[in-house]
Amino acid sequence: MTYDKKDLERRMDGAISALQTELQGLRTGRASINLLDNIQVSAYGSMVPMSQVGSVSVLDARMLSVNVWDKSNVGAADKAIRESGLGLNPVVDGQVLRIPIPPLNEERRVELTKVAGRYAESAKVAIRNIRRDGLDATKKMEKNGEVSEDEQRGLADEIQKLTDLFVKKVDEVMKAKEAEIMQV
Repeated sequence: MTYDKKDLERRMDGAISALQTELQGLRTGRASINLLDNIQVSAYGSMVPMSQVGSVSVLDARMLSVNVWDKSNVGAADKAIRESGLGLNPVVDGQVLRIPIPPLNEERRVELTKVAGRYAESAKVAIRNIRRDGLDATKKMEKNGEVSEDEQRGLADEIQKLTDLFVKKVDEVMKAKEAEIMQV
């Protein structure tokens, strides 16, 4: 195990990307195909993502549509959307689910902001775990005589600065999403 700054940056970038993907699934009062990304449907004997059951499209700013490919999965898709906690109530029309996106009330906005905060905290934990891996690598290098104690401390400082930078990025992403959610 050796210290590789590029690898740590790549992994921390991955945590930011994962956060952004999760945040796209949070409803902001506008229709987005990403809204249904995290919904799992009970189909074919297991839980599968909505995208594997039908095609999701945006009809207009306040309406989504899911064209379910297999008629036998329409009920399961409808149920999954209703039970997703997103506050959506699909209208079944044959093999098509029309999903009106209701405007967000203040209480729901605050609730969504808290969910976004939990996502952001998970990203920060992931970044801190990556920091720990980097620090462990530098300590191992020092123990093996590959670097001096002073060099190890310098590397540890570098890792901490990198961690601080990425935690700041998480805060910026979260702040932007919070503003988007709270926008009236």
